[in-house]
Amino acid sequence: MTDARLRRGRGSLAVSFFVQGVTFALLVTRIPAIQERYGISDALLPVFLAAVPILAGVSSVVTERVVARVGPAVVLRWAQPFVLLSLLAVGVGSELWQAAVALGLFGLAVGALDASMNMLGVSLQRAYGRSIMLGFHASYSLGGIVGASLAWVGAHWHLSLFVSYLPVVAVLVPVVLVGSRWYAAGGDRPVLEAGEGKGSGVAFALLLPLCLVMTFAYIGDSTVSNWSAKYLQDVLGSSEELATVPYNAYMVTTLLGRAVGDFGVRRLGAVVVVRAGAVLAAVGFAVVAVSPGAWAGIAGFTVLGLGLSVIVPQTFAAAGRLFPGDSDAAVARLNVFNYVGFLVGSPLVGALGDAWSYRGAMLVPMVLVLVTVVYATSFGSRAARYGGGHERPRTVDVG
Repeated sequence: MTDARLRRGRGSLAVSFFVQGVTFALLVTRIPAIQERYGISDALLPVFLAAVPILAGVSSVVTERVVARVGPAVVLRWAQPFVLLSLLAVGVGSELWQAAVALGLFGLAVGALDASMNMLGVSLQRAYGRSIMLGFHASYSLGGIVGASLAWVGAHWHLSLFVSYLPVVAVLVPVVLVGSRWYAAGGDRPVLEAGEGKGSGVAFALLLPLCLVMTFAYIGDSTVSNWSAKYLQDVLGSSEELATVPYNAYMVTTLLGRAVGDFGVRRLGAVVVVRAGAVLAAVGFAVVAVSPGAWAGIAGFTVLGLGLSVIVPQTFAAAGRLFPGDSDAAVARLNVFNYVGFLVGSPLVGALGDAWSYRGAMLVPMVLVLVTVVYATSFGSRAARYGGGHERPRTVDVG
């Protein structure tokens, strides 16, 4: 692949990550408004929140098979506009079944989008021969900040969901359609050394530690995205307007962590960076659990973002290093545990909050994310040659 095409592919994929950050933030930070619009009870809300990752996980599994035929670039090119239109559909209806359909379509599209985006990211990182995955996820975090800020504007001015979503979708759909012209082809692979894993398949026993890390990280992330607004309103007594701030603060520090994370991985190695992130995330959850007021809670969510920021991108990168000949399949299967984390995290926090207390519920993801410290050695596999070292793999010029 030519250097020019690499740069264009990297830039267009960064735009895709950014747009998905905007889209997801606009959904999760307005959960209280969605709940009010459709009359979703507190008891039923966890069911709706769980349905999205279930469908996304199913879609991610199917995407592995589709990508084998058409490549991740084609999947991403059509999945992303569909995600945006599904977001708009969430703001259109008024009946409970309409919310179920819109969120279901959103989940199916997100599964394909997340899998194909990260497949392309892993492929590009291998072509570059150094850590760049955190940069893509930094673009996602920047999009999350923009999306959360737009959600704050909507809440501040009491705009309906449709009015809040329509201009964003109208702008971003053409952007992603144009940007998709420069996606790097999913079939572009470095030339591998003999016996390096090409065609060897994905051994689940090797992938399992990364699957657990991904699950625990997304239990933590889903706690922030799905419950931070309600936690601030219901537990810490904030206004609806202030309740949009924790996710924004979380995304700001997530952006900062990912902006410098690639440099940290190159200097210190993925193992050290992931362990440090896990400890910081646990500290953030502890602060949230004991916070006396809204601003202390926001501070806890802010620290959380810095800690969790490095874990997920490095987990995808580690899967690519473990299975260099089957990285698309490894990423697709690992991506399922993204949704397992959401599936477990959202109902778990809600159930514990109702049965015990939401403060106590925050201690569960705190303990789980600390387990990542034990599994962090898995991030050093294959000598970090395509993510933290200095040797550049040989690539095929398809330009």
